[in-house]
Amino acid sequence: MNRFLSQRPGIARARALALACGLALLSSCARTPVADAPAPVAEAPAPVVAAPAPVATPAPAPAPVADTACTGPRTKMCTRDYNPVCATRDTGIRCITAPCPSSERKTFSSACSACLDPHVSGWTPGACPGG
Repeated sequence: MNRFLSQRPGIARARALALACGLALLSSCARTPVADAPAPVAEAPAPVVAAPAPVATPAPAPAPVADTACTGPRTKMCTRDYNPVCATRDTGIRCITAPCPSSERKTFSSACSACLDPHVSGWTPGACPGG
């Protein structure tokens, strides 16, 4: 036995008690209850016939909301509030032979921050659909 432990019997007793408690806890986890009777077999439920779902009529598409224009002298700074808007931004793309998007919809944190961008012509409240 370790000389240190033989000089301090209280420590050896505490370690032995801790080891015994640990083994008792582990042995109780390993036991699984044994069932004497087989598990009852559940009867199959009677088939349920669902009523046909009512046909939903599609809701009319909401009318497009006109953009609020960024007018007047544009501000050079804004507060950092979050009130998202969907802005129409000019991409600068001009096509001659085929139609192409010359503007895009982009979400900005606020109307003020949208109008900070010189390429934004207007905005509508709320984030743009699809991000």
